[in-house]
Amino acid sequence: MRGANIRKKKIPVKSRRFPDRYKSGKKRAQSYLKPQIAPVLKSVLSRIGVPESAPFVPDDFQLAALEEIKKNDCLVIAPTGSGKTWIAREAIVSVIEKGGRAWYASPLKALSNSKWVEFGLHFDAKNVGIITGDTKENTEAPIIVGTTEILRNQLYDAMHQGIDLNCDLVILDEAHFLGDPDRGVVWEEIMIYLPARVNLLLLSATIGNGEEIACWLEEIRGKKCAVVREEKRPVPLYPLFLHPSGCIYPFLEGKKIARQVADCIKKNGRGTTGASDSPNYAAIIMVLEEFNLLPAIFFLKSRADCNAALMSRAGLEPLTQTKSSDEDLRKLLERFPYLEGHRQLKALRSFGLAAHHGGQLPAWKLLVEEMMKRSQLRVIFATTTIAAGVNFPARTIVLFNSDLFNGHDFLPLSAIEFRQMTGRAGRRGQDNIGFLLAVGGRFMDLYHVRRLLYSAPEDISSRLKNDFSMVLNLLLSQTPDDVNKIFERSFAAYQQSKADSKSSSSAAAKLWEDFSRHLYFLQQEGFVDREGRLTDDGHWASRLRLDYPLMVAQCLRDSIFPQDDENLLAALVAVFAYDREEEIRIASRDVPPKLLASLRKVNRALRPLARRLTAAGFDAPKLYLSAGAAMYHWAQGRSWDLIIRTTGIAEGDMATLVLRTADNLRQLASLKDTHPQVAACAYKARDAILREPVLFL
Repeated sequence: MRGANIRKKKIPVKSRRFPDRYKSGKKRAQSYLKPQIAPVLKSVLSRIGVPESAPFVPDDFQLAALEEIKKNDCLVIAPTGSGKTWIAREAIVSVIEKGGRAWYASPLKALSNSKWVEFGLHFDAKNVGIITGDTKENTEAPIIVGTTEILRNQLYDAMHQGIDLNCDLVILDEAHFLGDPDRGVVWEEIMIYLPARVNLLLLSATIGNGEEIACWLEEIRGKKCAVVREEKRPVPLYPLFLHPSGCIYPFLEGKKIARQVADCIKKNGRGTTGASDSPNYAAIIMVLEEFNLLPAIFFLKSRADCNAALMSRAGLEPLTQTKSSDEDLRKLLERFPYLEGHRQLKALRSFGLAAHHGGQLPAWKLLVEEMMKRSQLRVIFATTTIAAGVNFPARTIVLFNSDLFNGHDFLPLSAIEFRQMTGRAGRRGQDNIGFLLAVGGRFMDLYHVRRLLYSAPEDISSRLKNDFSMVLNLLLSQTPDDVNKIFERSFAAYQQSKADSKSSSSAAAKLWEDFSRHLYFLQQEGFVDREGRLTDDGHWASRLRLDYPLMVAQCLRDSIFPQDDENLLAALVAVFAYDREEEIRIASRDVPPKLLASLRKVNRALRPLARRLTAAGFDAPKLYLSAGAAMYHWAQGRSWDLIIRTTGIAEGDMATLVLRTADNLRQLASLKDTHPQVAACAYKARDAILREPVLFL
């Protein structure tokens, strides 16, 4: 590149604590990247620093939203870190001061746990309870925090019992999940079933069609739904580009890609500005360190990439351990003693590097989050799952790819996904300015990144769909005709009516047709009678709010589940709870004969039902029996490390399996009136598997 246009520039350290931890005076190993900046960036980087402290003054949009939610429903669309939680807290205050109750729902257990702690500190722990699939504390408190699925289930129960939900305010955080292909149905159900007297506060950073959602809510709930938008980021974002030489350039000139970036694209191809080898993460960290752009989040493609990146430390100097950093880590390890032996602890403790992804223990992820929030880390290597819901921003986010794996394919990043990621750049109260650093590579389309910088979030579409659990629970309190009317009030029907006034009911008709298919199958299986009422079996099966309620119900009907062996019951239930698509590696010698016989019995018993499901056009789940074997060993008391080592399952996946199994066991335990022996055994099985390192205080 043009040598006259670049020069090395040291930026003075301005942040409060973080850079002071670096050792000084030692020569770094030579890297192929020579830290340089384009001269034009001198004034931009000079803005790095900590904002002057000032008394908190609510923004206009916060005050406007608070006034609206006191009277009506309100949808708040504002950037990450702009203060949506302040609105939620003040709205809760206005409710409980009048003796009312509030429900805060989030899509993630981790976010629910975090808010439980936060609200407990703010409102006093005695006033805050939590309900998730594996945690129940202080459930009669005036403020309840939990997952959206739990809130939806409470609405099912309230409708069945003919009572009003004991609540005056519902807050749905991360409301853009309404458009999630798999879980959006839960959000829509809540909005449909929630009594109109309960004010509804929706919070999101990324919804394009907020006005459409509000109009739909007004139509079905008969009350105003105000939309409060705030476009201004609390910390401005400046996009940068890292040239393969190590020079940092502005990514844009005005709204166009900068000349140096365009030249690089022209020379190397559309975004493929680097070699095909893995990036030298250590070298990139040193460039960022040189210009005071840390801490940073590196968004990588996969769990394996995140773990491998921790080994890229050549040339990085260890962090200077301060009394504050040592004490922070010591206290966290006291809370999570199992993590003392974590294989990635050395990288975190010595170099300030950490990986954060779904393959890791919840406790490890929480430790990483806490260390990042306390400015004790240089870099987190993360998959994009970090972007939604978790609150630990950085000064810089580093983007290596312009696509995202959705579980099946790699697709270009959407504007919603991009905003979730860039929303982590810039720490409110700690940074005057945040940065996006784009790094060229095989999977980076820099023109797509430029488009995303100016793209509004995509519109959200209805994801309402039927499943057997939903149909059973609706029939607890509704007739089939009532259900048809519910579909006519759905967001799907509303959107269809706006798209084509001549086919205003086509979406509702499709939902009804699919409902009727489910209903007919349930009638054939004896869970619903000819008049559309639940049979005795249908009533208890409706309490199995699981992915595969009919499979579990069939095991109960055929007395497959043990009544006096909690380890075996945990193993059999785990077969239905496992949600990965790959088999767990279990050697046949590690499967006890009793367990193998029981697993085969389950398979034989369910084979006819699976055939009937397939013949009726429904998916018959593939059951991974090895998941049961892994859970059996855990329930027996085998060490966590041994299970991970012998099965090859990722710690995070095993933890998820334990928690999902515990949730399924909890629902079996609710059947004490119809299946008392299995219910009692389920209680014991749940206690056997909920222990460290999965469960922690």
